[in-house]
Formats: sequence, C-alpha cells, structure tokens
Amino acid sequence: MNRHTHNQLSINLSGHSLEAGCDEAGRGCLAGPVFAAAVIFPQGYSNPSIKDSKKLKEADRDALAVLIKQEALTYGIASCSPSEIDKWNILQSSIKAMHRAINKLSVAPEYIIVDGNYFLPYKQVSHQTVVKGDDKYLSIAAASILAKTARDHYMKRIDKKHPQYHWISNKGYPTQAHRSAIADTGITPYHRRSFQLLKDEAAYQSLLKFPVK
Repeated sequence: MNRHTHNQLSINLSGHSLEAGCDEAGRGCLAGPVFAAAVIFPQGYSNPSIKDSKKLKEADRDALAVLIKQEALTYGIASCSPSEIDKWNILQSSIKAMHRAINKLSVAPEYIIVDGNYFLPYKQVSHQTVVKGDDKYLSIAAASILAKTARDHYMKRIDKKHPQYHWISNKGYPTQAHRSAIADTGITPYHRRSFQLLKDEAAYQSLLKFPVK
C-alpha cells in the first residue's frame, strides 16, 4: 500500500491496477440531484494538486476537473434525481448514483474504494469504504472533484429558471436565503420533498399541500 504524505495522497489501497475511487456530492442539499463520480487512474499516476474538493477553490476545482478527465484511465459521472431521492432516500440514492457512475467506466474495475462508511456491492467487484477517503486516496479525491463540479454546473444552469432560490451561490444547500425563498414562493420540481425544507414543521407540512411551481 502506498502511504500518503502531507502533499500527496495515496495512489492505491488494494494493490489492483484497476482500482476505482468513488465519491458523491450534494447529499445535504434541499434541491437538485445527488451526483457521483468514479475514477481510475493509470498505474503510478501522481498529482499533488488533487485533493478533497472541499479544500479547493471553485476555479481550481474546475481546472482540475478538466485535467482529471484528460489524464484518468477512465471516469464516469452520474446522478439521481430529486424524485428518485424522495423515492429511495438520500443514502440509497447516493449509492445508486455511484453504481451508475461505475457503469460509465470504459474499463471494468478490479476493486472499488468509496468515501464514507457505507456502500452496497457493485456486481461481483470487491470494495472497501474509507472514512474521509477524499482526503486520503487520489482516485476518491478526483471523484469528489468531478462530482462536485458536475453538480455545481448543473445547479448554475437551473438557477436561470429559478433565480429567487440563489442556487448559483448556495448550490441547493439549506442557507437562510434558500429557505426564505421557499417560504415566500413555494417549491419547484427540483426540490426534495422528503427533506424538511423549512425548519418549522407546521410550515413545512403546509408547504407540501401546495402545487409544485
């Protein structure tokens, strides 16, 4: 196993050359899909600039996303919609999105490593979950960057349809401005109805009785 240093994340956990790293973005949002990505790098690949997406500025994430797509052996990006999240719950939807991302890999992985502490088996491929894996393994960090940038770009596009929710800045997360807009104007098809969209339970239940705009 390659051990990571302060500047360089570990390249590989399992010893398999076709090890895919997976991560998701958007689990805690009130609106928009949950996105996931899977990345396999060539053997021996190294890039000290790649790190947990939360530790990068937006411009750096965007630039690294382009680089990762160019230099990865293969990658996949996928999502689960708000209606699917409402149907399956956010944890199951996050895993389904990861499975969809793995399905898009042009080369089948021999092993899968996943950020977090829960995952469901993908076909017959062995896997391991890694708590804070996006801060430990290069492929998981890269997946976090691809998932985050794909989701942010999606939220910016739908912000043009519904600018009152400020998705261009909050990306669907539960900011005060987002919740205030929900209270003032109601919800859209992009909102997750199974989430508590307003802190006040009575107001939240009343909100769900009104038609989606």
